[in-house]
Amino acid sequence: MPHLSQLDLATDPAARRVVKDEAVEVEFAANAGELMSLEGPNRYASGDAIVTGSGGERWVVSRERFDAKYAPEAGIEHGCAGTYRNRPSVVLAKQMREPFTIARSADGDILTGDAGDWVMQYAPGDYGVVKAARFAKVYHEA
Repeated sequence: MPHLSQLDLATDPAARRVVKDEAVEVEFAANAGELMSLEGPNRYASGDAIVTGSGGERWVVSRERFDAKYAPEAGIEHGCAGTYRNRPSVVLAKQMREPFTIARSADGDILTGDAGDWVMQYAPGDYGVVKAARFAKVYHEA
């Protein structure tokens, strides 16, 4: 299984520019720990966001990234548990034709994707993996 490293989807003609649109349920970690997502381990620190997607998928977003990328809904105060919606931002995505692995960041958790899954580049050196069915449900062309 190939391991992707130093990937730059900005220069890849097969990459697409996409935007996510999803309301998620969020709780904030009281202590450091690890959550096993569909794509692999997600280590987190106290205060990081533990996110549950619309299909029940769970993953972790560092507090710094979460605060910049998500807005509270239904009158809750930012930083309290509840429903949040991602702020629309364009990211790069490429559907993979074979199984693969990629680190979330330099020295980050190693995520695994299957053939048909999408490798995501949120910023230089900041990656994710999205299962094909989830990608079709929550992402659209930018």
